[in-house]
Amino acid sequence: MIRHFELVERVRAYDPSVDEELIGRAYVFSMKAHGSQMRASGDPYISHPLEVAGILTDIRLDQNSIVTAILHDTVEDTLTTIEEIEQLFGPEVARLVDGVTKLSRIELQSDHTREAENFRKFLLAMSEDIRVLLVKLADRLHNMRTLHHIKNPEKRRRIAVETMEIFVPLAERIGLREWKDELENLVFIEINREAHDSILARLEFLREEGGDRPRKIVKALTKTLKEAGIGATVTGREKRPYSIWAKMQRKRIAFEQLADIMAFRILVGDTAQCYQTLGVLHQAYPVVPGRFKDYISTPKPNGYRSIHTCVIGPGRHKIEIQIRTQRMHEIAERGVAAHWQYKQGEMPETEGRKFGWMQELLQILEHAEGPEEFLENTKLEMYQDHVFCFTPRGDLMSLPAGATPVDFAYAVHTNIGDTCVGAKINGRIMPLRTQLENGDQVEIITSKAQTPSPTWESFVVSGKARSAIRRFVRTREIQEYTYLGRAILENAFEEFGYTYSDRALRGVLKIFRHDNVEDLIAAVGSGMLRARDVLVAVFPGLKEEIESGPGGKVVALADARKERDQKKGATSGVPIRGLTAGMAVHYANCCHPLAGDRIVGIVTPGKGVTIHTIDCETLESFSEMPERWIDVSWDVDVTEHQVGRINVTVINEPGALSSLSTVIAKNLGNILNLKITRRSEDFFEMAIDVEVENLKHLSNIIAALRATPAINSVERARG
Repeated sequence: MIRHFELVERVRAYDPSVDEELIGRAYVFSMKAHGSQMRASGDPYISHPLEVAGILTDIRLDQNSIVTAILHDTVEDTLTTIEEIEQLFGPEVARLVDGVTKLSRIELQSDHTREAENFRKFLLAMSEDIRVLLVKLADRLHNMRTLHHIKNPEKRRRIAVETMEIFVPLAERIGLREWKDELENLVFIEINREAHDSILARLEFLREEGGDRPRKIVKALTKTLKEAGIGATVTGREKRPYSIWAKMQRKRIAFEQLADIMAFRILVGDTAQCYQTLGVLHQAYPVVPGRFKDYISTPKPNGYRSIHTCVIGPGRHKIEIQIRTQRMHEIAERGVAAHWQYKQGEMPETEGRKFGWMQELLQILEHAEGPEEFLENTKLEMYQDHVFCFTPRGDLMSLPAGATPVDFAYAVHTNIGDTCVGAKINGRIMPLRTQLENGDQVEIITSKAQTPSPTWESFVVSGKARSAIRRFVRTREIQEYTYLGRAILENAFEEFGYTYSDRALRGVLKIFRHDNVEDLIAAVGSGMLRARDVLVAVFPGLKEEIESGPGGKVVALADARKERDQKKGATSGVPIRGLTAGMAVHYANCCHPLAGDRIVGIVTPGKGVTIHTIDCETLESFSEMPERWIDVSWDVDVTEHQVGRINVTVINEPGALSSLSTVIAKNLGNILNLKITRRSEDFFEMAIDVEVENLKHLSNIIAALRATPAINSVERARG
């Protein structure tokens, strides 16, 4: 266990103006507060906060952070209050301790929800002061170092998984590479000890076999640079077992195929010498293609800058080399802490809210529906490697690997993403699902009439894009559920001779546990609540009539209404106005209903209504569930294009497919999908999805195809 005086000496080594008395008071206060508390290892509890403070001295953190580390568990685990902390140690220390403490004061039902809610509050706290994150990371690092003392294997595994999913990517994002590497390795030991020990054994074998090979390589590289007039410090380090194992899994290669088990680092005087060193090495040794990365001209989001290259180096060994300046190295090792200012009263120049990636996470937090969705999207945002692309003006955008133009559009601005209709990649119009590559120039084409498509969620990879798309879909769903629910209720009220009004629903809100009328109506529209149940709640006297079933008054009233509508020339049923598929109204894939077809709706709880043609064979499966059937009709104002499916048999001859597509195009149809279902020497049978305006439009296309010599037969698809 680190001693109090040792801690003070560590801080004084980089901050001569340290307030020794303040750290001493914090030590005494924490020791008294924790009293006889013990850790799972059997050590006095005070050993933990002191070790956390010692870890923070490794990255040369300011004295208030050191004091916060000493006190960080007093409010959570003892009778100490934040007010006491503020009175004894000042408002800044109190605020930091409070930020760390709030993370563990949440009692929710599930571990997953608690993890998500912890992370949400964690992000809010660290966005105000990044030191909250640094203290918490140091706390987690020491807990992982002592994890083996916990006897419960399930608890150990839960802590290890949470560390890998939350704390490892956060450590990487703020540039604390050593902490990240150690956390990963400690998790690796807990979750897959067999693989860890196997990698260690192989490394030991290589050390024995290679002898002083790393020293020889360092000596040869130093000599090569010295002969070129470059004064440099060359070092070599062995990668940690987890890093080696992860690369083996990612690239699906054996241990023996890895080229960079040893990484060599070259430190030079300035940026110009970095590129000069690169030139000397590439001239002296053959380069391994595809392994060069310039993080000096395009730094990583966490500020990391360095040149990476791979060469067939001294002794014909394939080696990885990193080239950087001393300042770049300091930032690479200590991340955000390398920017710290140690003057009294100053905040760090890289205060939390100034991090672009943290701003992205805060935007996701603002728009997420719940803590689980937030956690999912932030994992997307933090975990992946990055590609670097450019706007037409030359601005650099950092995106997750696998990003598409839609991710790019949302990275520029949420409004750009919402109105994106197309993209030019390096001057060429490309599909929105195209994966971007390093160096691509991307121009987003927008339209005020465009809205996010629910299908985008299937290919975007950034948390910000997915969060924005889901937010739009949720908003649109509520609007459509409300429209549909009101139409269903109006129909139900009218069938029994009543006039619908929102006021009638206010008196039954408590029965259905809804706060307002709009929520109640949306529940009906989404299928979570039946219109007949609402009707009975509003008019209890109707219960017997509604439950009378076939032959009762319900049928009589419905028949009377239909007869009246027919006399008036009116169309009965809830009007379906071509709402966006996949939200409140879905068009069945079994029969592909089109405007003009006779249709019926089937209520699907939680999804709204699925529309089928009246003769669809699928309806037989709902014959025993009359409560799910709903009378619907096409709105006279339907203008949206719909999809009709046709089955076509084409003669197998040159130009037949051309004739097919030409006929459809001349009749203003648009082929969305084409699938060959059967083929022979003479004929091809295929299913074609055609975008049309209505049933009449599809009928015209079918008639035109039947008149085409190359077409043997055409039928509208059923099932």
